[in-house]
Amino acid sequence: MDKNQIRKELLGRRAALDTAQVSRRSSSVVNSVGSLEAWRDAREALLYWPVRNEVDVRPLVKDLWERGDRVFLPCCRDDCPGEMDIGVVRAESDLIRGAYSIHEPDSQKCEFPESVSPDIVIVPGVGFDRRGFRIGFGGGYYDRFLARPEAASCLVVGVCYDFQIVESVPAEDWDKPVHVICTEGEIIWLR
Repeated sequence: MDKNQIRKELLGRRAALDTAQVSRRSSSVVNSVGSLEAWRDAREALLYWPVRNEVDVRPLVKDLWERGDRVFLPCCRDDCPGEMDIGVVRAESDLIRGAYSIHEPDSQKCEFPESVSPDIVIVPGVGFDRRGFRIGFGGGYYDRFLARPEAASCLVVGVCYDFQIVESVPAEDWDKPVHVICTEGEIIWLR
């Protein structure tokens, strides 16, 4: 199957999850991430605010806030498709509804450093394979971010539900694989 076929199938399965399933499965994935030494040691992390039944990583965001660590969230550039800026978010009230109805940092409240190199990057995906390649929504936002020189030292962790692990994701030269995948049932180390 090509990326579009895989994306369509997996998005359909994800959309069929009810609120209780998303909550239960997300909690297990969050526990997997929380068990990583790299997570416990992280002082800066790039995460995302979930939409459309994505793994709910908001407990990880809140964990960082409670620890006094730095939380980065992405913000899509209006004038540059596929590019995202990274904002420092200190509270949920720092977020506004942005592109694609995704909550993102409010430019009136958040700092947007020119360059960020978080200890860990938590990446959502529609699907992943066991080589670490992912299928997103096709915009290339994370691939472009991960190609930046400052991202070279980040541990990149993909998060998804067990059913989102597929046999093979067609990969292009510019696709950037993740280093670890955390699901509700396993932690897959790739480096």
